[in-house]
Amino acid sequence: MSPRASWTAPHVPDEQSALRRAKRPRSILAGPYGHPFHALMITVPIGAWTASLVFDILALFGVEPEAFSLAAQWLVAIGIVGALLAAVFGLMDLSKLTSGTRARLIALTHMVFNTVAILLFAGSFVVRLNQPDQVSVAGFVLSVVAMLCVGFSGFLGGELTYRYGVRVADEETQQHGY
Repeated sequence: MSPRASWTAPHVPDEQSALRRAKRPRSILAGPYGHPFHALMITVPIGAWTASLVFDILALFGVEPEAFSLAAQWLVAIGIVGALLAAVFGLMDLSKLTSGTRARLIALTHMVFNTVAILLFAGSFVVRLNQPDQVSVAGFVLSVVAMLCVGFSGFLGGELTYRYGVRVADEETQQHGY
């Protein structure tokens, strides 16, 4: 192949080197090898947002609506802060994925759905500010749609981890456990 042809040909990354690169942390700040912080951090927004929906439903059914509505509002806020922190670690992991790979495309889609979810939850929080002592139907609907985005994004995150092995210890390391 001529130098000109290789310059114009699409870049096809070496599959094995791309896989090895995706398993290693960008820096110790992303978490040690085999223990990514992103996976730990996502539990905060998922838990907070799930609890906020449960509290909204309780308030909608008349179970201490003032208390549960206010608690749901704060859980939405906690989830937003937690999601932003998780995003920092997720971006570190994303930066290790080779351009042009299926894993990178899935990771970018995962990021887009998470960004949409954060924006929807931010909208839900703002709507709730006007009615802190009662359930805002608009805030609740925004939260439900946001959770659908989070659910699909979680599916994509599972694909990255369990199908493509992103930030998972390689098989040689895994064999030490058996």
